[in-house]
Amino acid sequence: MNTSVECIYCILRKADSMFCKYVDDERKRFNFIKKVLKELGSYDDSATAPFLTSKVMKILEEEIGVEDLFLKEKKEYDKKMLSIEQDIWDSIDNSDDKLLAGLKYAMVGNFIDFGAMDEVDDNILAEIIDTALEQQIDTQLYKEFRREILKAEKLCYIVDNAGEVIFDKLFIKAIKELNEGIEIDIVVRGYPILNDVTMEDALEVGLDCYGNIIPNGTNIPGTDIKRVNKETIRSMDESDLIIAKGQGNFETLIGCGKNIYYIFLCKCDIFVERFGIKKFEGVFMKEQS
Repeated sequence: MNTSVECIYCILRKADSMFCKYVDDERKRFNFIKKVLKELGSYDDSATAPFLTSKVMKILEEEIGVEDLFLKEKKEYDKKMLSIEQDIWDSIDNSDDKLLAGLKYAMVGNFIDFGAMDEVDDNILAEIIDTALEQQIDTQLYKEFRREILKAEKLCYIVDNAGEVIFDKLFIKAIKELNEGIEIDIVVRGYPILNDVTMEDALEVGLDCYGNIIPNGTNIPGTDIKRVNKETIRSMDESDLIIAKGQGNFETLIGCGKNIYYIFLCKCDIFVERFGIKKFEGVFMKEQS
């Protein structure tokens, strides 16, 4: 998915906001913005927003000397979501269709995104979680998805954000209950970027109990198949189907032709316009081969 003018503006604004949190010096800010604009201007419009974000955040990290800019937020929301993990699982476990319920909770967990938003409104988050089972899912597409899960020998599940990953864990648990023999690879980011899940984050929330964790080798907040490592490509190629969580994974993978189901919430105006739905409504769709 090519980068739009709106994406460029959003990336620049995010970088400026983050820089000002650490540095109170207008001259340094001016020079930083110049570096960012030069970097953004060195790529054509075929570059994805997640790829450009990784380049800009790298400049920011070098300027302020902080490698994991959202470490505090990642730990905070992992802790918050772990505190309600059992309640969420009870809701899934008591539903008529655990797989569908798990999918809906995984979808709303995508709200915890410090890339698309400056902050996570806990009141909105609580409301979205409470009404998760009201999310609308295309019936025919879900039936196809369920059939594929039932017969699959291997699944590649690409996660997105910390906090959200707790919901992914429960969705994977529901998948494994439906198909006990399924092998699951769980792909995470190779290096810290925004509040995206890394190997360390995955291990801290016990995600390794549900599948084989694969760092993708990049700091791109998405899955750029031209740049991820061989292990990630091998998992995607060997899997019967792929689940890709979040807007960043959608932006970098859409059009690749692989058997991918995308799950995310619309959190920016471009996606709201593209899918013709309201902000914070969910998207569940399949890659067209």
